[in-house]
Amino acid sequence: MTAVLSGGRQAWVDEYLRRSVDELLGHDQRVRDLDVQADVDGGVVHLTGAVDHAVQLDLVRRLASRFAGVHAVWDRVRVGGREPVALDLGCGDQRQYQQNIGVDRRLTDSVAVRADTRNGLPFATASVDRVYMVHLLEHLPDFLPLVQECHRLLRPGGILHVMSPWWRHVNAVADPTHVRYLDLQTIKGICAYAPPERPWEVLHAGCDGASVFADLTPAAPGSAADPTHLARFFD
Repeated sequence: MTAVLSGGRQAWVDEYLRRSVDELLGHDQRVRDLDVQADVDGGVVHLTGAVDHAVQLDLVRRLASRFAGVHAVWDRVRVGGREPVALDLGCGDQRQYQQNIGVDRRLTDSVAVRADTRNGLPFATASVDRVYMVHLLEHLPDFLPLVQECHRLLRPGGILHVMSPWWRHVNAVADPTHVRYLDLQTIKGICAYAPPERPWEVLHAGCDGASVFADLTPAAPGSAADPTHLARFFD
């Protein structure tokens, strides 16, 4: 398992990854004409810009995720002139992007919708492009209903972003409000136990020695996962 990098080394690795993705965007003929920019922070690639079609953004995401050291790919890319609709569940005092819709049971300056994520979410089916669950799942005794609720909310091609403490790192056990501990194999289990009518496809998954990351997208019912793709992430 990857060890946690020191702050200085992580900054250098992030800069290396940023340059690598920039070279990809500038020279790969499949994406070089797209108006997409990338930054990297803590192994997370952040994409911004605009594309005409969702398939173009999907290609950029998949190519950027191939670099070793990338743990997740997040974006605020406009598709067909439309800004993505993104929920930040359990955001507390801080959203992952300023434009995200903050959702929490505790009202703060970052919260736009007050709701308890354990009791369903007050949003229409297929109304959201991105859902961020950053340091949330470890606080829920049973998080599978919430994961499937996110599946309901996401539009085709939408993405659920998960980030939680890795079970072997001290951060997982130091907070007494944590009731669940996650591993990369937990992400595999989330997909394995998904209802047949709401399956997930793993776009990317990673662990930096402190946190577990996963980017999941709703899959077509009955579709089969590519074992050569899953072998990058899971035993």
